[in-house]
Amino acid sequence: MKRAVLFIAFLILFCGHSYGQGCSICTKTAQGLDDKSARGLNGGIIYLAFLPLIIMGSVGFIWWKNSNQRQ
Repeated sequence: MKRAVLFIAFLILFCGHSYGQGCSICTKTAQGLDDKSARGLNGGIIYLAFLPLIIMGSVGFIWWKNSNQRQ
């Protein structure tokens, strides 16, 4: 279990910077948009982030519930 946690922490710490370039592109794109288009862009980002967050939350909840039942 400790190895899995360390492996996941390693992945989060060292693989995150490779995806950082998207933020500057979105910022430059959003700066050139009017308010309605910027709200649409933000809504699209939230829409795309919604499914992974639901999946991670569900897995975490099931894990937490199963660990409480064992005790």
